Amino acid sequence: MTSGANEVTAPLPSGLAAVEQEIARACRDFGRDRASVTLIAVSKTFGADAIVPVIANGQRVFGENRVQEAKAK
Repeated sequence: MTSGANEVTAPLPSGLAAVEQEIARACRDFGRDRASVTLIAVSKTFGADAIVPVIANGQRVFGENRVQEAKAK
């Protein structure tokens, strides 16, 4: 299988967890409340089925280029 531009290359839940840990660390380092930071996951080029694991792991804010694409997801 070849790697495509919209192919998931790492398990999303562990990738999401790693990003969350980095955000938490940065918040601690700079004295910010974690709740004051919003992670926006970019779902551009991914189908709705590809973001299901991310949603299942708590991500609720996504960025898209087109309203039509966001609506379908």
